[in-house]
Amino acid sequence: MYPANSNGAPTPLSGLDALVSVGDSSEKPVKVFIGHNLGFRTFTMNVPMYEFYQLSAVANDPARDGDQLAQRKLDPVHAQKLASYVLKGLVSSAISKRLIDNKPVPEIFLKVQTDIGKQPYMSLQPVVVNIRECNPAGGDINGIALKSNEEIASFKVYLSQRHVLWVVDGQHRRQGMEMVFSFLRDVTQNKAYPKKGSLYQGGECSSGELELWQECFSVARTFCTVSLEVHLGLNIDQERQLFHDLNRLGKKVDTSLALQFDNSNPVNLYIKENLIDKLGMKVEEKDQTDWANDSGAISRKDLVAVNARLFLNKSNISGAKASEVIDKTEVTDRFWEEVSAIPGFGQEHSKLTTVVAQPVVLKALAKIVFDLAFSNRKPENSKELIDKFYDELSEIDFSHSNPVWQYYTMTEQERVDAGIDGAANYLPKDDSSVNRDIGSFQGEHMRFGSKHNDIYPLIGDMVRWMMGLPSRNK
Repeated sequence: MYPANSNGAPTPLSGLDALVSVGDSSEKPVKVFIGHNLGFRTFTMNVPMYEFYQLSAVANDPARDGDQLAQRKLDPVHAQKLASYVLKGLVSSAISKRLIDNKPVPEIFLKVQTDIGKQPYMSLQPVVVNIRECNPAGGDINGIALKSNEEIASFKVYLSQRHVLWVVDGQHRRQGMEMVFSFLRDVTQNKAYPKKGSLYQGGECSSGELELWQECFSVARTFCTVSLEVHLGLNIDQERQLFHDLNRLGKKVDTSLALQFDNSNPVNLYIKENLIDKLGMKVEEKDQTDWANDSGAISRKDLVAVNARLFLNKSNISGAKASEVIDKTEVTDRFWEEVSAIPGFGQEHSKLTTVVAQPVVLKALAKIVFDLAFSNRKPENSKELIDKFYDELSEIDFSHSNPVWQYYTMTEQERVDAGIDGAANYLPKDDSSVNRDIGSFQGEHMRFGSKHNDIYPLIGDMVRWMMGLPSRNK
């Protein structure tokens, strides 16, 4: 390619006449489009996913790469999540390829797709790479122009083994691909799922599943491509600057907006389909801190957090699997139906009417249901107890004036006088070394605190006592 001019900027490119059309035996032809990103020459190209993995590398090991390091430390947890996403995409690609080829899609393909999570659209953002072993404008990379109607349509360049695609932005995507290919190799060679760290939790690998994984490996080599933005001849300082600009100048998406748009997570999908569409639950995107203007809607962020506790007994829904949701919907649907029937819930000024409108109380109720219905340590009479919980939920006093909410601010005699001293058998003792400040009674309203993880177990104990359910502490 034409080298940079005397000012250091790449010359405008109207053709590649100066390029040599032949190279050494290790060169592979790749079709590219030429661009000038903010004035710097780049290639844009699409290559099969497995081919990108073979051609690329990441400099993130100080012991191995030394001064060549231009990456942050690899986060295995993030890479694992991306591996699950890539595998989901390959399953979708295998199904799409069959439909394009007018071949029938086996039921087992669709079952696996449902198990790992189906979503309306999938895409990996372009990976940004740098070819270090070339001139800054790529002038020493061999290539020829490809013309259509006498106009240059694209270019065919020849990349040899020395033209490593050094990943500037996308190392976790690449690591996710490596984990997927390792999984597919293990399954197709051993005809069984790995005992540890498997990306698909199944029993024995059936012949239909094996056929799917073989086709996933095939589409990764041919049909399923990765988009690349290729920078040319950057030195380490330039790579580091590019990494900084790509990762620090963008604005993070607001949590509520991300949850509103995301249809991939099964818990999030459950909220949209079962609670918003079917049950008609009112949801808003921002927290309502002014109780006088409370519309009765629950913020999306809080609704997600409550369902994370209900389905997974976790504080967030990250990593949720479809299998963890589908089998529980009968119990969880009833949970929200009974909660919606609590007097005042979901109505205008609900936070002034009932404490259930506060998310920390919903988390406490969700935790009780998880313990009784889904926990590995659920009681033997689980069904009887969960029915009791639902049958009596709307009869429990969730008003602000219920003295049990003020248990830890009362003396023993005040508890006796209020008739709540029996809760001592359910609640942990007041200990100055442990946080027992669950909130304060202000005026006529009980406002629970913001440290939900400390507070919701105590509220759950109070509800268990009022219902006569087994004590958590026993």
